[in-house]
Amino acid sequence: MIKRFIIAIVLLVIVCGGIVGFNLFRDNAIQQFFANMPVQSMTVSTITVEPRKWTPGIEAIGTVGASRGVDLTVETTGIVKEINFEANQRVEANATLVVLDNAVQQADLEAAKTQAALDRQSFQRAEELRKRGVGSDVTLDAARAAASNSESQVAKLQAVLDQKLLKAPFAGTAGIPRVEVGQYVQPGTTVATLQDLETMRVDFSVPEQQLEKLKMGQAVTFGITATDMPFKGEITGIEPKVDPVSRLVSVRASIDNPEGRLSPGQFLQVRVLLPEEDNVIAIPQTSLVSSLYGDFVYVIRPADEVKKAEESPAEDAAAAKEQADAAKPAAEEAKPADANAEEKLAVAQVFVKIGRRLDGIVEITEGVSANDRVVTAGQNRLSNGTPVTIDNTIDPTKTAKPEAPAQ
Repeated sequence: MIKRFIIAIVLLVIVCGGIVGFNLFRDNAIQQFFANMPVQSMTVSTITVEPRKWTPGIEAIGTVGASRGVDLTVETTGIVKEINFEANQRVEANATLVVLDNAVQQADLEAAKTQAALDRQSFQRAEELRKRGVGSDVTLDAARAAASNSESQVAKLQAVLDQKLLKAPFAGTAGIPRVEVGQYVQPGTTVATLQDLETMRVDFSVPEQQLEKLKMGQAVTFGITATDMPFKGEITGIEPKVDPVSRLVSVRASIDNPEGRLSPGQFLQVRVLLPEEDNVIAIPQTSLVSSLYGDFVYVIRPADEVKKAEESPAEDAAAAKEQADAAKPAAEEAKPADANAEEKLAVAQVFVKIGRRLDGIVEITEGVSANDRVVTAGQNRLSNGTPVTIDNTIDPTKTAKPEAPAQ
């Protein structure tokens, strides 16, 4: 009985040991298989980072206004007799736009002109008699005063008659008529708007910290969106006082509008151009990836270098990167012409500090240096150390940027 029990225990140990050994062998084989299995290479597009010229600017939102624009109103009461313009009609300076009923004033003016002519003849007759020694000085002075008074009366009635005419103070585009023929109007009634659309102005505000960067005549660009700014202008006025409530400074700029594409009251994106800067490191915004830990990019490097950097501490990795960057020019010269096709490449995740943005380009202040190859498309499939293949047949930085409308 004891012998059978011992045999059963031995058999149980053998079976359990075989099962455990088989599982260990299987797990080790699977681990070895996946460890030695080649990782699939991802296709990406890249750019080589190069120092570039950068034109910084002050961004703002402005309101368009006509350089000359008024609401036309009548000066006196009356009934509208004629309307000599239509909506959006181009009118010249001093053109008569509206005529009020002026029959009474016209009659008074004719009577005054007749009296003025009579008084003028009386004055000439008295002057002639005085030269002959027949008339007196008193008679001559009275005739002169009567003639002068009649001329003043004619001028007064002419001014009253002119008030019945509404004329364009300058050349421009008339708006929609707001009165009708036969309508009774009173002083101050708005008849229409008149805007000079050839030259416009844009009013905008900038923070007080930017005030010292502004100057008269400084170039400004405008556009409906921040990526399309076809309109050009210059600063024509800077408010010398900072608003104590908003801490903003009011600025006015002129803008040419020969094609009439802009309208008063319209909003525009404004960029005040600052002096150009050289040797700025910048990359397309499509290269930048944002996460909870910060912004980063994927940089193309030799696979061995990336693997070595993953296995070493951060300090050693930084030192290895500096050594690799220093040796890069010599390695490029010593490399054969077809070495790039056989070189194994991988991506390294590099956290960066970003600066200014402009036209789809973002400035990099720390993390990327000149001659680094940065991934511009395909980042969603990448992780640190992923093998990659470069294919730059399509440049997403150009296809993604909207084309400017034809001028």
